[in-house]
Amino acid sequence: MRKSLVMGASGLLAAALVAGCGGGGSSQPAGPSGSAAPGGAATLTVSAAASLTNVFNQLGKTFQQQNPGSTVRFNYGGSSDLAQQIVNGAPADVFAAANTSTMGTVSKAGLTSGDPAVFVTNVLQIAVAPGDPKGIHSFADLIKPDLKVVVCAPQVPCGSATQQVEKATGVTLKPVSQETDVRSALSKVTTGDADAALVYVTDVKSTGGKVDGVDFPESSKALNQYPIAVLKNAPQPELAAKFVALVRGPDGQQVLKNAGFGTP
Repeated sequence: MRKSLVMGASGLLAAALVAGCGGGGSSQPAGPSGSAAPGGAATLTVSAAASLTNVFNQLGKTFQQQNPGSTVRFNYGGSSDLAQQIVNGAPADVFAAANTSTMGTVSKAGLTSGDPAVFVTNVLQIAVAPGDPKGIHSFADLIKPDLKVVVCAPQVPCGSATQQVEKATGVTLKPVSQETDVRSALSKVTTGDADAALVYVTDVKSTGGKVDGVDFPESSKALNQYPIAVLKNAPQPELAAKFVALVRGPDGQQVLKNAGFGTP
């Protein structure tokens, strides 16, 4: 039986949302043919923070190999947008958020099956062009008047973390834009539209050298804990439980560690 992995922020899911729920993207099948799973195959839908894109794509392939006939469809985006989609009725089996407060939006609505579990941590890093041509060496350097700095919107976990660092340092940034998810913020640097962006360590590492990362000690003031949960109304509860077990198990944890995530 032919298997396919469907990845990306899901516009197919977004189309199923009530109006005004905010920001998804589009699901698209992997491979050049663009074909979906054959009829009758079970499809697992995972809504996950954008910063998990690379590792979850990898784990999705592993999951399909371990569960022949299954297809994993990922809906990536800002955690706050994804949480609102779920609350508004978007179909999903698993939710993985970039902070506990965003997961709380779903839990408080009674939409998680059991208690969410923290499976990794992450910290902010300053993404800059290779070689750091603007000479950015600290968080305070980001207020230099000639810099174009990009952050995540305040309601997004990476934006909330940035605000925590601002409070801890007394440094108030004046960004040129506030992006809806961390990958959008990162892309502003990779395309040259910004000089610096506040993203996660793992996002910088995922570019393979397209950007450099500048560490700053105050990032420890805003440690992000990532929780994951099977959703109460999951169309595929058994597969959902298996996917969570893969993420939290030794194989999943090794992939996450290799990507730069910390242990909970």
